[in-house]
Amino acid sequence: MPVNIPNNLPAIEILKKENIFVMSQLRANEQDIRPLRVLILNLMPIKITTETDLIRLLSNNPLQVEIDFLKLETHTSRNTSEEHLEMFYKNFTEVKEDYYDGMIITGAPVELYEFKDVTYWPEISEIFDWARTHVTSTLYICWAAQAALYHFYGVNKHPLPEKMFGIFKHVVHDKKFPLFRGFDDEFYIPHSRHTTINREEIVLHEGLKILSESDESGVGIVTSRGGREFYLTGHSEYAPNTLHYEYVRDVEKNLPIKLPLNYYKNDNPENPPIVRWSGHGNLLFNNWLNYFVYQETPYDKTKIKDLGEINPKKE
Repeated sequence: MPVNIPNNLPAIEILKKENIFVMSQLRANEQDIRPLRVLILNLMPIKITTETDLIRLLSNNPLQVEIDFLKLETHTSRNTSEEHLEMFYKNFTEVKEDYYDGMIITGAPVELYEFKDVTYWPEISEIFDWARTHVTSTLYICWAAQAALYHFYGVNKHPLPEKMFGIFKHVVHDKKFPLFRGFDDEFYIPHSRHTTINREEIVLHEGLKILSESDESGVGIVTSRGGREFYLTGHSEYAPNTLHYEYVRDVEKNLPIKLPLNYYKNDNPENPPIVRWSGHGNLLFNNWLNYFVYQETPYDKTKIKDLGEINPKKE
């Protein structure tokens, strides 16, 4: 099944060129199917790129997924046109009385600020709390993962001596956990961040479980409430050239940046990147949609507020 996204969203034409089947709302309305409803709070500055990356992953499954995009009311994006936001995004006041099967909250370029110094911290804190009663399962990515772990559990982020930048090998601690069905013994995740979370602080909380780690980049994926929440410190959704564009941007701005590790062939930026994460990235999102959204969400969405912890069945 394809993803159902707003008519005329720029990602439609981009993904059609990749032979990825997407469906406009007009076509989807003709089908007598209760689609999975996924809300995406997109905090990234270049929103069209992030929209395309996430839709690409959500489309690679046999379920019909209906996507709504959410923007903050207390923050104005400087890198995406107001026309695009008005056409394709909703405000929190428009969705807060509704329920969603899944939610994704992206990273944001504010990681060097203290959480409570971020101008939209009160609003995003309200959204975090709302998701616990109105969403079956939520994926928090990069800064959003750090912010949610701080908000719910008091786990703080810590500055790194230099940017964690590249493709890093991870291992799975519990291969029977449904999020990792079909995974190999090792898998790769792109990282691009200036801060980190310490495993020592995470293991102090019985409600948190570390699912995967990397010798180089540290904690990779954490879960809570049996899969009602996942915290991803990296970017499995990244397209092949995303790190390249970030590297070129920082070089042109004369920022202190090293080559992304384990990325370019022969560590030469003139060569194309070696893509070694997209297969597991697709599988990660597919497993999340299947085992923690589709199989757990009630048909009557209003009953989401009554859900407790998920107890995923292991093989």
